[in-house]
Amino acid sequence: MVPGDTGTSLQSPSQELIAESQVQSVFTDIGKINFRDPSNYCLIPSVPGLAPNSVASAAWLSSDGEALFALPSATGGIFVLRLPPHDAPGTPSVVELKQSSVVQRFLTGWMPTAIRGDCGPSDLPVSLSVHCLDHDAFLFALCQDHKLRMWSYKDQTCLMVADLLEFVPVSRDLRLTAGTGHRLRLAFSPALGLYLGVYLHAPKRGQFCVFQLVSTESNHYSLDHVSSLFCSQETLVDFALTSSEIWALWHNEENQTVVKYINFEQNVAGQWNQVFMQPLPEEEVTVRHDQDPRETYLEYIFMPGRFTHAAIQKALQIFSQGAERDLDLTWDELKREVTLAVESEFHSSVTEYECSLDEFWQLQVEFWSKFYACCLQYQEALSRPLALHLNPYTGMVCLLKKGSLSFLMPCSMVDHLYLLSNEHLLTEDDAAVFDDLEMSRDVVCLVQCLRLIGESVSTDMAFLMEMACSRLQPPEKAAEQILEDLIANDTENVMEEIHSKLQEIRNPIHAMGVLIREMDYEMDADMERAQPLLGRMNLAQLLGSSTAAAVVCSGVARMATTRFLVCRDLLVLQQLLLRLGEPALLAGGQLLPSPQDLLHRTCPLLLSYYLIRWASGCLAADVPVDTLESNLQHLSVLELADTTAITPHKLVSGPQTIVELFFQEVARKHIVSRLFSQPSASLAETSLNWPHLITAIVADFLPLLWPSNPGFLFPECLMGSCQYTQLQEYIRLLQPWCHVNMGSCCFMMGRCYLVMGEGHKALDCFCQAASEVGREEFLDRLIQAEEGEMVSTPRLQYYNKVLRLLDMVGLPELVIQLATLAIMEAADDWRSQATLRTCIFKHHLDLGHNSEAYVALTQNPDPSRQLDCLRQLVVVLCERSQLQDLVEFPFINLHNEVVGIIESHARAVDLMTHNYYELLYAFHVYRHNYRKAGTVMFEYGMRLGREVRTLRGLQKQGHCFLAAVNCLRLIRPEYAWIVQPAAGAVYERPGASPKRSHDGECTAVPATRKIEILELKDLEKECVLAQIRLALVQHDLSTAAVAGSSTPEETAALLVRAGLFDTALSLCHTFQLPLAPIFEGLAFKCIKLQLGGEAAQAEAWDWLAANQLSALVTTKECSATDEAWRLLSSYLERYPAPNSLYHRCVISKLLAHGIPLPTWLINSYKKVDAAELLRLYLNYDLLEEAVDLVLEYIDAVLGKGHQYFGIELPLSATAAAVWLPYTAIDQLLQALSESAGSQQSHGLYQRVRDKVQHYQERVSAATRDRLYRHDAP
Repeated sequence: MVPGDTGTSLQSPSQELIAESQVQSVFTDIGKINFRDPSNYCLIPSVPGLAPNSVASAAWLSSDGEALFALPSATGGIFVLRLPPHDAPGTPSVVELKQSSVVQRFLTGWMPTAIRGDCGPSDLPVSLSVHCLDHDAFLFALCQDHKLRMWSYKDQTCLMVADLLEFVPVSRDLRLTAGTGHRLRLAFSPALGLYLGVYLHAPKRGQFCVFQLVSTESNHYSLDHVSSLFCSQETLVDFALTSSEIWALWHNEENQTVVKYINFEQNVAGQWNQVFMQPLPEEEVTVRHDQDPRETYLEYIFMPGRFTHAAIQKALQIFSQGAERDLDLTWDELKREVTLAVESEFHSSVTEYECSLDEFWQLQVEFWSKFYACCLQYQEALSRPLALHLNPYTGMVCLLKKGSLSFLMPCSMVDHLYLLSNEHLLTEDDAAVFDDLEMSRDVVCLVQCLRLIGESVSTDMAFLMEMACSRLQPPEKAAEQILEDLIANDTENVMEEIHSKLQEIRNPIHAMGVLIREMDYEMDADMERAQPLLGRMNLAQLLGSSTAAAVVCSGVARMATTRFLVCRDLLVLQQLLLRLGEPALLAGGQLLPSPQDLLHRTCPLLLSYYLIRWASGCLAADVPVDTLESNLQHLSVLELADTTAITPHKLVSGPQTIVELFFQEVARKHIVSRLFSQPSASLAETSLNWPHLITAIVADFLPLLWPSNPGFLFPECLMGSCQYTQLQEYIRLLQPWCHVNMGSCCFMMGRCYLVMGEGHKALDCFCQAASEVGREEFLDRLIQAEEGEMVSTPRLQYYNKVLRLLDMVGLPELVIQLATLAIMEAADDWRSQATLRTCIFKHHLDLGHNSEAYVALTQNPDPSRQLDCLRQLVVVLCERSQLQDLVEFPFINLHNEVVGIIESHARAVDLMTHNYYELLYAFHVYRHNYRKAGTVMFEYGMRLGREVRTLRGLQKQGHCFLAAVNCLRLIRPEYAWIVQPAAGAVYERPGASPKRSHDGECTAVPATRKIEILELKDLEKECVLAQIRLALVQHDLSTAAVAGSSTPEETAALLVRAGLFDTALSLCHTFQLPLAPIFEGLAFKCIKLQLGGEAAQAEAWDWLAANQLSALVTTKECSATDEAWRLLSSYLERYPAPNSLYHRCVISKLLAHGIPLPTWLINSYKKVDAAELLRLYLNYDLLEEAVDLVLEYIDAVLGKGHQYFGIELPLSATAAAVWLPYTAIDQLLQALSESAGSQQSHGLYQRVRDKVQHYQERVSAATRDRLYRHDAP
């Protein structure tokens, strides 16, 4: 379209880029217009009306906003229809311009009242154009009589008539025919004025004439002939004119579209430049027997840019025989519908149940080829161009087709030379590619050799190179094979022609080097990262649409495809040079690179273009939202989420390649900011010039895609957009030969493996990438330290990032492996080692590798981290009940820490939920530290009694005290002691909050504590007490709340209350407690039974059964009351007390409740202490019983029944002295005398007094006898 290089004579042809328009049409809102409104429409006059079969027209807007339409009339004039501005009132009007005079008729309605008939039909305009001025418009009409007429709409006069046949060399035959095929176009340049381009159609030839409109001072106009250009017999469809060029659209004899352009000012020879059109898809698709027909056809049909959406959809409707289908299908849905339709037709047509594999394959190919033919038919119909559009402001040239829109863009020099036919390179001027004319000739001849090779390469030969690139085989080997096939099949002496062409090249090696340099986009440094898109043009939106991305990426794809072929043919030619081995390769005695060196430069070039071509045809996958969210989490861990290359991939319905995705998301911002941020940029002045802009954009886009450049934006974008499958294939094609960004590629591959669930492969890739840390830009950005983060070596920072990623994904085994590898890197950094050891410990512990976790813990050089890990190890193993491992670990130099941790947890958690005390006990026992083990269990038992007041708690308490006793029994007696844990003490543990009083102040912790030593016998007593408490609670659960921490005295009282008198007596004997409360309690039980009813009797049997009664043979049935009394009697007999304490307390209890004393109790107490019994009677005012007791007692002293009172010898002169409780008897007499008013009391008084007097008499007599015996010799 424009010269490829400024200052050269070589014209660069353009190439066609098809882009299916996704923007809204200008007719989108046409349905909202009210066409019945007179201001919006106008009926075209029908009598005499418009010229039939005429397509000429012109339209423009006046400076006042009026819409004007120029149409040819049937009589040869021009109708000008005027519509008022859309926002102003008014009525439409029609003006007719006539050649012979100016007639203006304002018509009522829409029909003119008169039409002059003095214009012949030869004046009929066949092409109209308009040039607008400030307050006027010039109408140019090219008529059938081959004359050009110029009208002024304002003055409605014909300003100029020019006979164009004057510029035709042979015009005699042409003057006799009507010029129905003529075309007229205008082009205005502020600097050069108005140009008129006229196409004069003749039956066997065509001619373009370019004129410049010239005006004189007297307002006369004339045409200044600029150029005449001749063309072939091809049918002109449309053409466009600029101030320097003509663009023409033809159909040739094969009905193929041909677009050419020419610079009419500079091209003296009149040679048209060719535009390389995008060819239609192949008529047939080659399917090998090892390929699946369905996959092959689907891949070919749905290759981006090959078939339009409309063509495939129409083919689907025809193929499905008119079945109704949804017309609004996305690309993936359309692909699915096509598959279903073809498979359905295939299965419905197969009538045989069995067929061979070859027959099945052949039938599939048949049906898919049938559908492909439908697609090809509609693609051809929709690709037929209708018009040529040239934007005068930007220089953009477009082909308007029935189903698509094609953009034309400049072609690079290398592509131009390779695609251009030889006849266009014959002239010496056109061969001046470079300033050095000889070098230009060499390059042109070299490209001609490449074209000869390319034209001779068959499909099978081309497939060899394709497979070599795809299967990562050396391209030079494939080129060598292609060369051998060319030599073997050379029937047209192509090799000789190539050899002769090589002889014409002065320096073939140097020419190859020049060609390679032209195609190489490798740069020393990466392009600048994107800057904010600011400026006068709102650059943030420049080329931001999907159509613009498709145009740019199609250009890149076309260039990559062409240059891949150039490199392929160049490799074959280099192999030919190696085979020839001619010494002529040394020019002028100067040592040049050998063909082998060039071969090694060409192979990466070919593979680079193959990779770009593959990426240009690789579709981007739609990504689910959950995958996007997961990817963003991964990127946030890597701290890459805020880079310009990482943005979530938007779901698109149409086919979008990964190159288009990269351009829209990343590359566009980089390219635009780079182009427009440079003050000296050439685009600053021609920023809207399409040829310059698209050329610069493609030139800047290719380095971003170039695999061997340091920049890594393309793979980074694929990773950020979740295109993992595409990224894997990209790296697979890249890795064997590209040695740039090798570490970054390994990292990307690891990310892909990680997402695909292949963690071990990912780890291998991450480890391989570590060797390149600090050498590649992407890995350097990956390891940038955060603010406040400890800075370590680059490789350690890399390992930390990867460890975080693996940890977040949930792969602890891989974290351990990588951390172990990283430790070797951190040999001199103890902080990093501590971090890595902690990481290894954590994940080993999570996996249940307890021994490995312990080893990692012991190897941690940081004491604080080591203590944290130790604490975590204890807690986790306890929660998992893996206590044996915890006990058996040696804990060298960590013994006290372990004990402290377990103790702190034991004192801080619920006793019944966790078993830290038992763990600590086992820990000490395993190490034969029995005194510590005993102390632990004793403390455990104490806390159980205070805090767990349940039956289960008391059972565990008993076990704890037994364990403590057993521990002390295993120690030598002198060491069998422990320190009594303080009851209710606040145990100091790390992290415990301080205790506060009711007013919020911290309470003071006692500075010293009283230390109490407990020996084995003390523990045995506690063990007994615990067993007794358990027995009590088992008998009466209601006592559990108070029994756990009760003292022996309190426990005894609870036992008495529960009726467990045997147990209470055992407790009292163990702790040397008085038995009086037991006897009182039993006496009270007897009283209640005696006074209670049947319910009390039934309940009594429960506690009576818990006490061991002495065997008694009886012939009658005993009641519970009798058994209780018998139990009391047995206790009094079994446990005698000095001063008859137990009898006295029992009798006091009975008398206090007004219960008559049982005979057995009275008789028993008589033997023990009759005097005390008398005093008790007096205390409770039982005078009659006291009188009886005194009388019996005196009789017993005197010898009558003395054995019932425990008197061995009664009163006699020979026996021991006897006594009476005179004080008590005096009190009795006094009491009787005070109540002497009663007859009964007086009699009792008298009886006692008489008995006392009788006793005194007997005592006197006995005394005299003793004295007499004493005095007798």
